[in-house]
Amino acid sequence: MSEENQYHRDESFRDKITTVDESGKRKWIFPKKPKGKFYNYRTYLSYFLLALLFAGPWIKIAGEPLLLVNIIERKFVIFGQVFWPQDFHLFVLIMISLVVFIVMFTTVFGRVFCGWVCPQTIFMEMVFRKIEYLIEGDYKQQIKLKNQKWDFEKFTKRGFKYSIFYLISLAISHTFLAYIIGSNQLIEIQTSSISEHYIGFITILVFSLVFFFVFAWFREQVCLIVCPYGRLQGVMLDRNSLVVAYDYIRGEGRGKFKKNEDRKEAKKGDCIDCHQCVDVCPTGIDIRNGTQLECINCTACMDACDFMMDKVGFEKGLIRIDSENAIAEGTKNKITTRTKAYMIFLTLLIGFIIYLFTLRGSMEATILRTPGMMFQEHEDNTISNLYNVKVVNKSNEELKLTFNLLDENGTLKMVGQDTLFVEKGGSNQQAFFVYINKNKLLTKKTAINIGIFDNGRLINQSSTNFLGPEKNNK
Repeated sequence: MSEENQYHRDESFRDKITTVDESGKRKWIFPKKPKGKFYNYRTYLSYFLLALLFAGPWIKIAGEPLLLVNIIERKFVIFGQVFWPQDFHLFVLIMISLVVFIVMFTTVFGRVFCGWVCPQTIFMEMVFRKIEYLIEGDYKQQIKLKNQKWDFEKFTKRGFKYSIFYLISLAISHTFLAYIIGSNQLIEIQTSSISEHYIGFITILVFSLVFFFVFAWFREQVCLIVCPYGRLQGVMLDRNSLVVAYDYIRGEGRGKFKKNEDRKEAKKGDCIDCHQCVDVCPTGIDIRNGTQLECINCTACMDACDFMMDKVGFEKGLIRIDSENAIAEGTKNKITTRTKAYMIFLTLLIGFIIYLFTLRGSMEATILRTPGMMFQEHEDNTISNLYNVKVVNKSNEELKLTFNLLDENGTLKMVGQDTLFVEKGGSNQQAFFVYINKNKLLTKKTAINIGIFDNGRLINQSSTNFLGPEKNNK
């Protein structure tokens, strides 16, 4: 009898999801409180990411926030680098590169992002779920509380829990709004009367109610139904991807543990069918059925299984991070040629994203001769050309620009004000004349260099052509 065939013979579990019962109603998940090595690692990482998330709007780099997605003002900031509408092409290239990076990363390393880094998982499992354990107890106590009538105990615990849930949701909504409008605008809304910022007040209220709904009621359904990344998992994974997997070769057939029993003689595998891996799963799946759409690679089942294996004296790692092929072949996971190619491509992609950042300067200037205008000759034996200059300011401060001819053969005179003011994220244009002595022009077309100065400091220069009369070489 083939253990692999026995294990894979029943695929009916794939015809339904764990959070819906036979009648089609919502089946609530009450996961057991996890504990173990991997859970501790997740906790430390989650606290670091939470601290970074809440501190992000207040961290400034060169006067700009760490991250800002201000759709209203069309201003985007990534690691202190400001992206204005003029940088949209660069921003799109970076976003496309990140999407490709996520797809390639998932193909190699599985859905580790969902279980370890995703804000939904971090808030649900490391904030709201822990508060729930603290107030209502572990999963058995929670089930008991849910099934009992609305007495003083249930009303008090649920009321206290949901009050804290909403306060946290309110804090989250403030933080997310700060990533959209900026911390300064948020403080202004917080310290002013509602009548002055009623739109901001309504926005915070709506955000807080959405977060409260997600974490108090919708919960794991976000990962199962809403999240597009989770839905695409089946397309991005292959049998060489690293996932949280059950070693069915070693574990089947399942059987309860009996002291001093020879499990080989009894034709039993290492799985003692304790159900602990299912009890701790935040999406309610049985990992022993194989890789599933609902699995977020949180590793809670690994900790639970390792604890039970250690308790009965069996080798740990019955549920571990491994590839489907490695388990099927009974070998260690191999770094395939495809995996190596993906990792090389990921490295190159990171380098490309960094390179895109370096391409971007603080300003762009375009200087062109005014179309349709011929050169003009003057009584002082000089020739003049009219130019238009357009400047795009990509920095986070106003530019006060002056222009000078870097060549010694002529002079530059602005049309109108001598200084061109360009506000941050904006653009402006002006015209100027360049005068060159006729005797200095050796050809009909002469290359000249225009220097662009900000408060007297040369920040850029641009080359253009100066036209003069045809030279008579006779």
